Amino acid sequence: MSEGEGPPTSEVMNCAECGTQLNVGDDSEVTDDGTFCRPCYNNLTVQLQQAIAAQSQDINYSMALVGALGGAALGVLAWWGFTVVTNIAFGLVAVVIGIAVAKGAVMLSGGKRSTGLQALSISVSIVAFLYASYLVNRTFVHKAFAEEGVERVLPLLPSLDLFIDVIGLNFGFMDLVFLAIVVYQAWKIPAPISLAPAS
Repeated sequence: MSEGEGPPTSEVMNCAECGTQLNVGDDSEVTDDGTFCRPCYNNLTVQLQQAIAAQSQDINYSMALVGALGGAALGVLAWWGFTVVTNIAFGLVAVVIGIAVAKGAVMLSGGKRSTGLQALSISVSIVAFLYASYLVNRTFVHKAFAEEGVERVLPLLPSLDLFIDVIGLNFGFMDLVFLAIVVYQAWKIPAPISLAPAS
C-alpha cells in the first residue's frame, strides 16, 4: 500500500424502501429517489403503474365538461376584457383559454387524465377561441360604427354567417399560431402520465 492511501472501503448501501443492506453486485435499481432492492423496486413499479392506470378510469365526463366550459368562460372573458380595457387585440392572452379549459376539465374530473379528456379540452378550447375572436373583433366593429355615427350593435350570440364574417375580418397567420398554442395546452395538461422505462 503506497503512502497516503487509506484502507479500501466497501461500497455498501441500504435499500431506500425496506432498509436491507445492499452490497456491490446485488440485484438493485438506482433511481433519483435512491437505491432499491429488486423486490422493493418491482413492488413500487407495480403500485405506480396502477396509480397511473387509475387516472384514466371512471372519468366523470359530465363534470369534466362543466370544468372545461367554466375554464372557457374564464379564458374568453380574460381576452375580451383585456381588449376592452386596452383597445389592443393581443392574441397571446388567448393562450389562457387552453390552460383554463384543460385545468378546469382535470380539476372537476377529480384529477383524471386521459385521451378522452384531451379531446374534450381541445374541442372546447377551439370553440372558445373562435368565440373570443368574435367578441374581440366585435369590440372594434362597434368602435368603427361609433366613429361613423352608425347605431348598430352586433349580438352576443350571432348567426353562423355573421359569426364567420366577423371572425374573418382580420384573421391571419398569427391567429393560427395562437390557436395552435391554445390547442397544445389543451392537449398537454390532461395527457395521461406515462411511466418512463428504466434505463
